[in-house]
Amino acid sequence: MKEAKGVVDRQGAVPLYHQLFLTLRDEITSGQRAYGSTVPTELDLVQIYGVSRITARRCLDELANSGLVERRRRIGTRVIFQTPVRPLEANIDQAVDSLVAFGQNTQVRVIDIAEEAAGPTVAQRFGLPTGAALVRAVRVRSLDGAPLGEVVSYVPARLGPLMTRENLTTKPMLVLLRGAGIGIGHARQTIAAVSADAALTAALEVEPRAPLLRIERLVSDSAGQPILLTIAHYRADRYQITLDLGAGGGGDAGALGTQVHS
Repeated sequence: MKEAKGVVDRQGAVPLYHQLFLTLRDEITSGQRAYGSTVPTELDLVQIYGVSRITARRCLDELANSGLVERRRRIGTRVIFQTPVRPLEANIDQAVDSLVAFGQNTQVRVIDIAEEAAGPTVAQRFGLPTGAALVRAVRVRSLDGAPLGEVVSYVPARLGPLMTRENLTTKPMLVLLRGAGIGIGHARQTIAAVSADAALTAALEVEPRAPLLRIERLVSDSAGQPILLTIAHYRADRYQITLDLGAGGGGDAGALGTQVHS
């Protein structure tokens, strides 16, 4: 395509090559330059922005090092970044139905299921003494074959028989609890931004200290007793949360939902 004349800030503190990189990066990640399309050559960048060929080459090298483009001799530089195109929604206000839909569009790999003694923090969430018996399950949820999030769930030992590999691979925990005749009374969810540690870096296939969303949810039964603690870490580049707020006074606090991007 014919490229419009570009502008760079020659007096600014940001190097020219990085200005070009940021411009092209934004065009690629926004979808303006689609997957498989070509990007300007070194000579094109020289003409468009009036920069040196060394500056143009360094810009393209940075795009390639960032995994956005692929440079091949005699073929040119092509976009290999795929923009998110498939949003999946999970509405927390309709937790069971939305989690079923969420599960149908993602895949689960169970890493571990074991009974263990509760540490101080987890025990406090359940209102139990430190060392109380809980069953812990670890699983990784994926979308289109790539890790989306790691989910760790705890239940009291009496509910441990629900946490089989077959159950956890095919059904969300809230569905399993309801199927066992347990009424769901209340859930409290806390969301925070964290950095990936070594274990999460490996599990989610991200860079060290990559940004993650940490979602902790404590579910209580109809009698107010905690029955499920879930601590999930989701990749920030593939998962986002939206909050639709209703006008005050009507008792409608709004709908909290999530979007997952492939």
